[in-house]
Amino acid sequence: MSKKETKTNAMRILDRLKIPYEHSSYESNDFIDGIHVADSLGLPHERVYKTLVTQGADKNYYVFVIRIEDELDLKKCARAAGVKSVAMIPVKDITAVTGYIRGGCTAIGMKKQYPILLSDKMCGADQVYVSGGRRGVQLRISPEDLARATGADFADITADQPVA
Repeated sequence: MSKKETKTNAMRILDRLKIPYEHSSYESNDFIDGIHVADSLGLPHERVYKTLVTQGADKNYYVFVIRIEDELDLKKCARAAGVKSVAMIPVKDITAVTGYIRGGCTAIGMKKQYPILLSDKMCGADQVYVSGGRRGVQLRISPEDLARATGADFADITADQPVA
């Protein structure tokens, strides 16, 4: 890390918990999607995850972390969260709810502790990549350490992919 580059809140939390991680940086002033992030860093798409925030029928927020090429199955998410239904929050609300901006949102260190569910597709992977809490920063971390840092559980939360 260069002297100019400062640690993100997510990195400070991982350091405090003594959880090992590696970070990668890329140039980003504006929002770019996870696929472009993975391509710019030369990362395999199946190992790069995005953080999505929903609001349940109970008005509480729920956070889901899934592969960049996957889609949430909102019915599975609601079942896993134990609520009647969930819906994506409007993009304009991301910062107010999480403390992070679009394209820099991570499940690590949100401004409040929300229920977090990680895709069960992470299970068995030695390392995954998630946002580091700022645009232009990705963290490489084990799924188990990510779950420990966020208090998350693993669940089947993604839409089934059609068979080609």
